[in-house]
Amino acid sequence: MIPIRYVEPVFRPPSEAESLILPVTDGCSWNECTFCEMYTAPQKRFRARDEAEVLDSIRLTGERYGDEVRRVFLADGDATVLPTRRLLTILAAIRTHLPAVRRISSYCLPRNLRKKSQAEVDELAAAGLSMVYVGAESGDDQVLAAVHKGETFETTREALDKLGAAGITRSVMILNGLGGKVCSRQHAENSARLANATQPEYLATLVVSFPLGEQRFRVGFPEWEALTQHELFVETEQLLSALELKRTVFRSDHASNWLVLKGTLGADKARLLAQVRQAIENPDKAHLRPAWARGL
Repeated sequence: MIPIRYVEPVFRPPSEAESLILPVTDGCSWNECTFCEMYTAPQKRFRARDEAEVLDSIRLTGERYGDEVRRVFLADGDATVLPTRRLLTILAAIRTHLPAVRRISSYCLPRNLRKKSQAEVDELAAAGLSMVYVGAESGDDQVLAAVHKGETFETTREALDKLGAAGITRSVMILNGLGGKVCSRQHAENSARLANATQPEYLATLVVSFPLGEQRFRVGFPEWEALTQHELFVETEQLLSALELKRTVFRSDHASNWLVLKGTLGADKARLLAQVRQAIENPDKAHLRPAWARGL
């Protein structure tokens, strides 16, 4: 048994499947995004974990599995909300008790980086924080306001630039369909503008979905209409067409996606666009994910 206290449900990015999940907070400090259902359970109310508990968890895990753990993911929704001093203490403990660790990562809300200077972010990078996942969701201010993201194009750009300057790898997520029918084109074009301005190392698209229903989402976005499968592909084509990236790994392979896309932008832009255009024009030959296999 891993000597760590978990509060269910526990979330992590797909690429952290083999990582030790180390909670340093419970829940999400913002938790106002109307499209997100991850931290709405009562037991997921936001709180910072007691520092002594976190350090004990690291020490005890190190005693049992110290030479086996290669990756650590700092949970829950936004570990970077913690004060820099506390994060540095946690990173130092990982280096001490889990010496085989080669990558430490976390989710990151752009709003958290506004409270940290560039020097602080540089310190975190030097101490071992090597990758963060930023749910930008959109680069369009109208869409961001409608879904209560609490961010704008500029605040997200500023955070991504700060992380990039520190040498921290950035994995940026865009939600396909978030703008609905009325904002689809501007959502795609401004999301591409955000990626072009910041050149993240990774860029991924997921399809917005509501397993628990749309009521919470529609409070701030009553005019929203879901895109059809065809319209989702058209929006993806608009996004890809507008992207001007140099060396960004692009993924559209989450379980929510109908069409699996993998490549590097810009080297594979033409191939990826060809795949999307085939799905638009002839979906029966596009090797789409079956409906039963889609989900969160």
